Amino acid sequence: MNQNNRYSMKRKRKKRKRILKWIILPLVLFLGVSVTYSAYLFYKTSAAAESAQKLLARGEKSEKRIRPVDPKYDNISILFVGIDDSEKRKLGGKTRADALILATFNRKERSIKMVSIPRDSYVYIPVEQKWDKINHSHFFGDIDGTIETVEELLDIPVDYYVRLNFNAFIQIVDTLGGIDVNVPITFTEQDSKDRAKAIHLEKGYQHLNGEEALALARTRKIDNDLERGKRQQLILEAIIKKALSIKSITKYDDLIEALGNNITTNMSFGELLSLYSYALEGGIKIERYQLTGRDMYLNHIYYFQLDEQKVQEISRMLKNHLELNETRRALAQNKTA
Repeated sequence: MNQNNRYSMKRKRKKRKRILKWIILPLVLFLGVSVTYSAYLFYKTSAAAESAQKLLARGEKSEKRIRPVDPKYDNISILFVGIDDSEKRKLGGKTRADALILATFNRKERSIKMVSIPRDSYVYIPVEQKWDKINHSHFFGDIDGTIETVEELLDIPVDYYVRLNFNAFIQIVDTLGGIDVNVPITFTEQDSKDRAKAIHLEKGYQHLNGEEALALARTRKIDNDLERGKRQQLILEAIIKKALSIKSITKYDDLIEALGNNITTNMSFGELLSLYSYALEGGIKIERYQLTGRDMYLNHIYYFQLDEQKVQEISRMLKNHLELNETRRALAQNKTA
């Protein structure tokens, strides 16, 4: 090999090294930053989950479960509870349940069924030992009282709960950069600080910030409790989809901060991670349902009388979605085997 060929080969090797350096170095840096950011998020999520966790008085298992569930393997239910509290109101534990949405998760079907329960529903509340509005269950029995009431009503286990106040709702939506929702009618509503006519929304599909989304979820002036439940489900679905989008990953730091300060749940950090991985495994089908009924007055007090047939129908549907009958049959067969 002559001197010119050796010189040419050396130049080619140097060029390849330069190319590899400028390809590999950014890749290594990117992976390093990604790992560091992931570790940072992991730490913050763990800390936030620990500060937000509030266990139930009943323990880790619903009385309607044969054994404790694991979100990584089992179908589960989560009760989302919006309470009518804020920085201005500072009601502490004595708050009403302003929004109630029960969601069941089926891993095999990759589906979620959401059921809205009208806040004025006339139901039996065990902690009061009498019939009353379901939103009073939280006032008299805190989150344990509300969960016990929902289990009594639908005869299914409520495995987990997520309770958030006005501040959490607003911060979550704002941190995600807002959500896109169809506003059914033009209306004016007070804001989270109870300032009258502070929020004005026009009819139509539009982008909403936290205060606007809260006004749409809360208002009772434009329709009725059934339509209100539909709006709350649409908003919750929009939040879930936005939170799981790739564009929202860089916002998780602030989102975790908001959740840690204004949310309580009985889910552990590991259970939260299982739920998140469940959501990222593929597309999720979300179906929305409602408990229906009619207006009723007792002693000049307004209540919503639930349609008992609809309650039973929803109960059967949720039991099937959680595969409760199959689980009980399998356990019974194991005992007799």
